[in-house]
Order: sequence, then C-alpha cells, then structure tokens
Amino acid sequence: MSRFRFQLIAIASLFTLFSCATKKITTTPQPPTPPQTTVQQQKAPKNIIMMIADGTGLTQISSTQFYHSEPSNYERFKYIGLIKTSSASDLITDSAAGATSFASGIKTYNGAIGVNTDTIATPTILEELSERGYATGVIATSTITHATPASFYAHVKLRRMEEEIAEALTNSSVDFFAGGGLKFFNKRSDKKDLLAQLKKNNFEVNTTFLNTDMFMRQDKKYGFLLADGGMPKKIDGRGSFLYDATALGLSYLQEDKDGFFLMVEGSQIDWGGHANDADYLIGEMIDFDKVLGKVLDFAKRDKNTLVIVTADHETGGFTLASDDGNYNKIKPSFSTGGHSATMVPVFAYGPGAEEFSGIYENTEIYKKIKALLKL
Repeated sequence: MSRFRFQLIAIASLFTLFSCATKKITTTPQPPTPPQTTVQQQKAPKNIIMMIADGTGLTQISSTQFYHSEPSNYERFKYIGLIKTSSASDLITDSAAGATSFASGIKTYNGAIGVNTDTIATPTILEELSERGYATGVIATSTITHATPASFYAHVKLRRMEEEIAEALTNSSVDFFAGGGLKFFNKRSDKKDLLAQLKKNNFEVNTTFLNTDMFMRQDKKYGFLLADGGMPKKIDGRGSFLYDATALGLSYLQEDKDGFFLMVEGSQIDWGGHANDADYLIGEMIDFDKVLGKVLDFAKRDKNTLVIVTADHETGGFTLASDDGNYNKIKPSFSTGGHSATMVPVFAYGPGAEEFSGIYENTEIYKKIKALLKL
C-alpha cells in the first residue's frame, strides 16, 4: 500500500469517527424529569399540635404496647422519622436546648431557654404564629415554667430562672396554658403578684381545678395553675389532668378562624426515667398515649390539623429486657439516671406529615413547620 493511499484511509477513518461523535452530541435531548414534590407544594395545615413526650425513646414507646390495656395510639401513624438531639454545647442535650431547637430552629447550649449561644433571644414558632393571628397554647404536667414549655414563650439564659420565666408568660402572646408552678406566680422572692398581673393582661386564672364544661369567651385568655410545683404523678392520683387540659385547650383554640398552635408535654415521663422508676415512667407513658388518641381523633375529624409527636431526648437508657433469660417475661431496666444520646422518633399525622419522615437534626422540625405554613 502506498504512503498516499494509507493517508487517505486514515483521514477517512478520522472523519467517520468525528461524524459519529457529532451525531451523538446533537441527538435530541430527553424531556426533563418532572420536579419532585417539595414542602412548598404541599397543602398547608391550618392548625399545628406539637406533642412532646419528654425523655421518650423507642423503648418508652414500646412499653405502651406491653403495659397498656388498649392498643397504643402510636400505631396509628404512617409517617415516622428520627431526629439527632445533640446540643451546641454537649453530645447529650438537656430539655432546654432540645425544646429551643424545636421552638426556634437553632442549636444552643444546655440550659438555654429561647436564646442562642450568645444568649441573644431568638423568635419562637409560637411567637411568630401569634403575630400572624394564630391562637396559641402550652400544656405540661411539670411546672408551666419548666424547660420545655418555657422554650416556646420565654427567653432567659438559664432554665432555673423560673421566676423570670413566669413573668415572661404573664406578658407573652400565649392564649391558653395549663400546668403546675403556682409558686412562681404568687410566692416570689420579689413579692410580685403575677396572678393579679395575669388578670390585668386579660387572663382568667384558676388555681384550684379544671372545669371541662366551662364556657370560654373568645375575647379572654385562660390559665390554669393547679400545683405549687409540678403536677402530681399519674400513679399518685393526678387523674385525667393532661387529657382534660388538652380537650379544653382544643375546644377553646379551635374557635380561632386563623388557626392555632398548641404544645402539649408529657413532662414526667422524663422524671420517671431520671428516677429509674419503671412504674412511674410507664404510668406517665400510658397517660400520654391516651391524650395522643384524643388529639389524633380531633385531627382526623378536622382534616386540617398537623400533629407532630416527638421527644427532646431519651432519659434513663430505658430497656425492656428479658427477666433472667425468660423470653416470655419482660423486666424493665435502666442504664443511667441521666439522658442518653440516642436518636428520638418523630411521628406525624395530617397535612404535610410526609415531610417528617427520614433522619434529620431536631432543628428541622421548626424549619419544616415554617415551610409548610409558607412563613
């Protein structure tokens, strides 16, 4: 083969390759993939009910299946996620930093109530919704000034400042509250009478009982302070306080045409864990589960209410172990008198509930609520 002929063949081969490459490049593009559904495209709920079972991990929830005479209401959820709970200061969070993450969408230090790591106040979801016309409420079986409820309406650098937190509640945008903590309002070191101040700020306050049949005017606010400190334990005769307070709060708040935000805390599940007292813990869990059923029934009828159920952290390293190797007998046990670092479940029901599936930081709960409400 002559050198000239070889060169022609080489040039022809290169031309063929170039033509093929060009043809591949100029092929008609495929139609774009349809966009994924985003939070902004979901139907926005009218009402938000956030239920916090303080100190509750998966084992505490499991106890409602074994020790409750009725099916656990946790089983009614379709959408379930997991949250990481570490705070800005510690791998293991406390309730103050954990609740501030839910309320304000930030990581802060253990002990902080509604402030960031520089002790600067951060807006809470309750405050932001109140500014937009929502009715708001907080309910707890602890003092109403305790870390979790306080994180939704107060801004102080340390959780133990319950007298300052009580004063913040007195002047807050909360419309309905129920819990213990009366002494922080009427037996204060500064001698102030915050009960009188509450009445001046349009609250009707009851310090003796909760009447579920009471007539509640929409032009008034309502507060119930039914114990000097925390409410009694469920196993010591607290009765149906948490259920009744939640029912009364829903009855009152749902009359607001713009919607409502309600936070309900089963506070003493955590206290049972700290005490390593299984009977105490399980009694509080079953009480919370009954209230959960009430809330889910309301949301099912309403069809416009998002229910979010979670915990700030797990307490006690609670375990449902076999009793001396007997796999048909459970012996509750604990690994610590404090909190643990385990992830905590999130359950969601109602418009936008699917957004709460997956694994994410606890701060995302605040952000997901705001995105759903298009704030």
